[in-house]
Amino acid sequence: MTHSAPPNQGKTPATGHDGRTTRPGLYFGRPFGVPVFVSPSWFLVAVLVTVMFEGQVNDVVERPTSYAVAFAYAVLLYGSVFVHELSHAVTARVLGLPVRSVTLHILGGETSIEREAPTPGREFLIAFAGPLVNLVLAGLGLLAHAVLPLPPTALLLIDALTFANLLVGVFNLLPGLPLDGGRLVRAAVWKVTGHSRSGAIIAGWVGRAVAVAALLAGAYLAAYPASDETTGGGTGFGWLALLWSALVASFIWVGATQAIRAEHVRDRIPLLSARRLARRATLVTPEVPLAEAVRRAHADHAGALVVTDHDGAPRGLVSEKAVTQTPEHRRPWVTVGDLSHGLEPDLTLPADLRGEALIEALRRNPAPEYLLLEPDGRVYGVLAVSDVDRTFAGI
Repeated sequence: MTHSAPPNQGKTPATGHDGRTTRPGLYFGRPFGVPVFVSPSWFLVAVLVTVMFEGQVNDVVERPTSYAVAFAYAVLLYGSVFVHELSHAVTARVLGLPVRSVTLHILGGETSIEREAPTPGREFLIAFAGPLVNLVLAGLGLLAHAVLPLPPTALLLIDALTFANLLVGVFNLLPGLPLDGGRLVRAAVWKVTGHSRSGAIIAGWVGRAVAVAALLAGAYLAAYPASDETTGGGTGFGWLALLWSALVASFIWVGATQAIRAEHVRDRIPLLSARRLARRATLVTPEVPLAEAVRRAHADHAGALVVTDHDGAPRGLVSEKAVTQTPEHRRPWVTVGDLSHGLEPDLTLPADLRGEALIEALRRNPAPEYLLLEPDGRVYGVLAVSDVDRTFAGI
């Protein structure tokens, strides 16, 4: 259960290198204007929860009805996760931050926010909204158990959901990224030091410590004696506890590591320059055979082809992928015009773009390549997103 802002890199998480939008799962709807997706992995979790919870339900309800009740619990459990994530999203939108999506997946859910909170106070509010909702739901469950005359089945579901919400709320308050508690640590350090980077780095390292602690806790539970000599019975947690703790620990470790890496990425952003990353372009007219265009590019030591009209005005780009996918024996018979795609306004950028402005331009209009123009309209070169990605690959 996390909320995240995209790392400031050239490739946005919601798009591929071909510029097409990819969906993180099955589309569910747009409550409060926020796109909600359900990952296929959720269905696996729903089956596992149903099977594991059915044993308790069977003590109250006979089969096969017990399976239906257990499945209802699985749905309600992820309903709690959904409300948790939606609270992040709604809070972010109220505070003026655009939200890309909410996704429910095997380990809970994630809220993807377009950009990070501009102040530690807003970061704190967005992070705390999710666990707060879970703790409120747990409190309402305890109240319902105490004051409402419920039938056994309803009481079982409410007690299970109360415990689940309490567990989710407390777990997410653990003080390490990528958990919400890590966001609270980040906000606190940010407030004290005045630097969001310091908060993220510290919260990331705390997150790694939490991951190690989770793994050790799982190992301890797995090693718990299978029987209690004093009572003559009881069972241990066994391999299931170790497997689940390893899964949770890896999730936290990876998220914390990504948070630390994102800060190192941001350190490099001011050094980004469209001019420095640009590929030299060879200008050709549409009727030129691909083989001849490639020969000219090699002679010019160029890494891109720009299609122009006969007056020299740029009209299209030939992607590197289109060239490499065309066999050499066909290149004399294929023109560059056959392989080019038109130059929409969004695919043309000023050659002087740098730093955050460059990243924002790439994120705003995702595409594999962009034409770079001088202030007077002359072609400077072509910027490939793959080259931008490689700038951060070694971090």
